[in-house]
Amino acid sequence: MADKKTAVVALSGGVDSSVTALLLQKKGYNVIGLTGRMVNTSAADIICQNAKQVADKLGIKHYVLDVCGKFQQKVIDYFINSYKNGQTPNPCIVCNQFIKWGEIFDYAINELGADVFATGHYADIRCVDGIYKLYPAKDEHKDQLYFLYRLGQKELSKTVFPLYEYRKDDVRNLAFEYDLPPKSSKESQDICFIQKPNTTKKYLIDKFGEMKGDFIEIPTGKKLGTHSGHYQYTIGQRKGIGIAAPYPLYVIDIDAEKNIVYLGKREDDYKKRLAIKDLNFSYPIYQNEFDANVKIRYNMPAKKAHITILDDIAEIEFYEAINSITSGQAGVIYDISDGHLIGGGVVI
Repeated sequence: MADKKTAVVALSGGVDSSVTALLLQKKGYNVIGLTGRMVNTSAADIICQNAKQVADKLGIKHYVLDVCGKFQQKVIDYFINSYKNGQTPNPCIVCNQFIKWGEIFDYAINELGADVFATGHYADIRCVDGIYKLYPAKDEHKDQLYFLYRLGQKELSKTVFPLYEYRKDDVRNLAFEYDLPPKSSKESQDICFIQKPNTTKKYLIDKFGEMKGDFIEIPTGKKLGTHSGHYQYTIGQRKGIGIAAPYPLYVIDIDAEKNIVYLGKREDDYKKRLAIKDLNFSYPIYQNEFDANVKIRYNMPAKKAHITILDDIAEIEFYEAINSITSGQAGVIYDISDGHLIGGGVVI
């Protein structure tokens, strides 16, 4: 058919992106696989080979796009600098903005002539009164709206997420049914550029070395002990502190400049107010004040809050105190009535 539409799938060689390509092929699209090579490692070689196997199995063209330079600059450097500054970064969100819906999306549309760009994300894009909005996927355990808050109308209007109506088990079953190469593969790692057995902690120690600093008790200002680098801790952390106390200790605050980690009780970790910067909205917002549901980390239930937008900062006041407000993480805002994504920003 001359009018057959072209779908370019961001193919990682994993189950989700492979089944995404399969489903679009079954819908009659001319499917092309496009794999972003993020880093120059043997693990990246394997990802490209796995993606090629999937493309061969489906009988589709496959391209590899080298994005190592941009990935280093926008994702890895950001990740390292965040920890250096006492923040906890969210590399997947930044990668989605600058790499998947930056370099890879642009190449798919401009060079490969894609009518639509597809990934294996679990989210539902709907066009409501001419505005593209992101809604939660059917599988609430896999819902990925939190990681997509930096996508705008340009990206959403050209993107499809075929997995939104499937549960993860259904996707795995389809991979087995059609004998796709990654049918038995495990879930991908959280941080793709840190390969097991390496850990984030070891990776950062290699970058920064050990930096002796103090543990200070929040209410009293008393020194409780020493640590070997503030970057090894995150707000709300309880395990791995290694200080004996008559009550469980939590990381309450981090002063990167002075290399101090502040500790306290569980109740010291609860607050009602925070602010987010570098705001991004999925569609134009015309209200400066409204109630919404907010998440400040991916795996928490969204909580009701009052939002006040002041230029490029939004002040968020929760109706009930929440724990572990962490600088550098994303504060993501959802519509209170139907749960669709409104936007978000970076917790200050």
